[in-house]
Amino acid sequence: MSKIAPDHLARAAFVYVRQSTAYQVANNLESQRRRCALVERARQLGWNDVQLIDDDLGKSGGGTVRPGFQKLLAAICEGRVGAVVSLEASRLARNGRDWHTLLEFCGLVGTLIVDEDAAYDPRSPNDRLLLGMKGTMSEMELSVFRQRSIEAMRQKARRGELHLTVAVGYLKTDDDRIEKDPDRRVQDGILLVFRKFAELQSVRQVLLWFRQENVLVPAIMQGRGNRPIEWKTPVYHTLYHVLTNPVYAGSYAYGRRGTRVTIEGGRKRIMRDNLRRNWKDWQVLIHDHHEGYISWAEFERNQHLIADNANGKSYMGRGSVRRGEALLPGLFRCARCGRRLHIQYTGKGGNTQRYICRGAFSAKAADNCIGFGGMRVDRHVAQEVLDRLQPLGIEAALAAMEAQTERQGDKRQQIENAIQQAQYEAARARRQYDAVDPDNRMVAGELERRWNEKLLQLRDLEMQLQQFNRAKETPALSAEDHAKLMTLGKDLVKAWNSQGASIETRKKIIRLLIEEIVVDVVGDTLALVIHWQGGDHTEMTVKKNKVGQTRWTVAADVVDLVRVLARQLPDYAIAAILNRSGKLTGRGAAWTRAHVCGLRNTNDIPVYREGERVERGEITLDEAADVLQVSRATVYRLITSGVLPAQQLCPGAPLIIRHDDVQQDGVRREAEARRRRRPRSQNQLQKLLDL
Repeated sequence: MSKIAPDHLARAAFVYVRQSTAYQVANNLESQRRRCALVERARQLGWNDVQLIDDDLGKSGGGTVRPGFQKLLAAICEGRVGAVVSLEASRLARNGRDWHTLLEFCGLVGTLIVDEDAAYDPRSPNDRLLLGMKGTMSEMELSVFRQRSIEAMRQKARRGELHLTVAVGYLKTDDDRIEKDPDRRVQDGILLVFRKFAELQSVRQVLLWFRQENVLVPAIMQGRGNRPIEWKTPVYHTLYHVLTNPVYAGSYAYGRRGTRVTIEGGRKRIMRDNLRRNWKDWQVLIHDHHEGYISWAEFERNQHLIADNANGKSYMGRGSVRRGEALLPGLFRCARCGRRLHIQYTGKGGNTQRYICRGAFSAKAADNCIGFGGMRVDRHVAQEVLDRLQPLGIEAALAAMEAQTERQGDKRQQIENAIQQAQYEAARARRQYDAVDPDNRMVAGELERRWNEKLLQLRDLEMQLQQFNRAKETPALSAEDHAKLMTLGKDLVKAWNSQGASIETRKKIIRLLIEEIVVDVVGDTLALVIHWQGGDHTEMTVKKNKVGQTRWTVAADVVDLVRVLARQLPDYAIAAILNRSGKLTGRGAAWTRAHVCGLRNTNDIPVYREGERVERGEITLDEAADVLQVSRATVYRLITSGVLPAQQLCPGAPLIIRHDDVQQDGVRREAEARRRRRPRSQNQLQKLLDL
């Protein structure tokens, strides 16, 4: 008895097709022909309205979200589906949840399930049992397939013969091995990435160098089969992949990433874990598997440096070298809570730095553990580093010369390799053009265009090499520069403080020697324990700045001088005296009335009040000359000869004379005697010159 009733034929027949991967969609063409046969089978069974659902081509049926399957379930619930037509049960679902949901919905609304063998009614107990077994077998089949394939891949990986992809710089042989790409330009491009990272110690800095110097790196074009090499400007991910791939260290690795399954919206979601940095967690690791570009020890150092450069990503990480005047950010660790100290830049232009341990401030709103200014501790630690480096000063100078030459050689080598490659491609394009019949203009014209493009590329590269050679006509280091560099090598402190030494260079030197510094605030001092890279450690104490004392603080002797001058002169006169005596502000500027006023207000020095000198019984040089009725020069000679006591705070400051001292008899007699000894002119009209 036929299970297809008029009620089923009155509704539409939905043909559901699915293939698990995009590769199957593109290459398994026989399945496409069977799909067309399903539509014809539905029409032969009596359905006039046949709808095709192919939204899930390239989607797995193992439990992931499938838009086409959801559309099918929605149509069934709406009562528009009379039959669901598919090749087999595995095409509809590969997991029990989707399969039994489909059976439940079809049984409720009376929808048939049709495959190539027969038609099934989910409301019938026998058909329901048979469909349940088909679904279970389909799910079991997928599990067996997956288990077999995964175990086969693991077994092949344990032998080091599983190569799903081959990194740029390597080629796969016919016997499932990998070997270096024989193209010398490709090898030099890969080696240059590792050399620049060893020099700059940051992936981003390597990226900036490549893009600023317009140096290209090799990359494999996307696709299957024999994928050619293309040269392009690098991006961050390209360089990061080269530096973190153990294949370049001559090691075979499998299982560097894991997978985990989560439930989202009632569906499973397979997520790939982040890269496992600890190589002990990898499933397979075979050292000396093939010829590498670097050693395994250098690869481990690179991974440690990359992980250490991650700012804010690791509890123990130091972070990369960043901008700022502070020398030790990322190296300080709090002795109280073990956290890394942060750097804060304050003041105008960020010219004041301060190291702070936030402790449990974020989690518990607690106070900061410790905090201190960075200027003094930076100087002391830098001096400790220089004391250890001083014997190596000459070697560092020679290394700097070699580095300058090596940087120029790297770029020249890349240009020459590109020219050789362009010459080969131009010659190959010419041979292709010569081999074609000239009368076949459709082909000859295209080959001629390709030849011209290769010639233009070759010309551009040759011009780039000429420009580079012209730039090198001036030697990188003249004889004078060579002598200066050797002198700086002998005096490492002078080299450290020279203008050519950037703050980034100083930070890199310190990080090469120091692993971390454990610091604690003990009273008015900082207790430091410097952990050197070799395992040694040094204890030292640094005096902590008092509150309000910074490198911009005015010297104490200047403050004392202003305190005394403020009792004699107004602010503008004090500023003139300080400038004449060579005194500077805390920031090295000349004094103005506003500077003197600000200094007085900061140090609670009262302003000069007119007449307060008279109240204290003090007079100036001019006032003393008026009292004694002599010239200023005569009063000055009285002071220098010791007859009249006077006080001068600094060169350029006014002489302060006590009024009582001027009234002494001895001073008056000496002044009268000097006035009488002064020769007078016979001309009655000549006036005295008041000096």
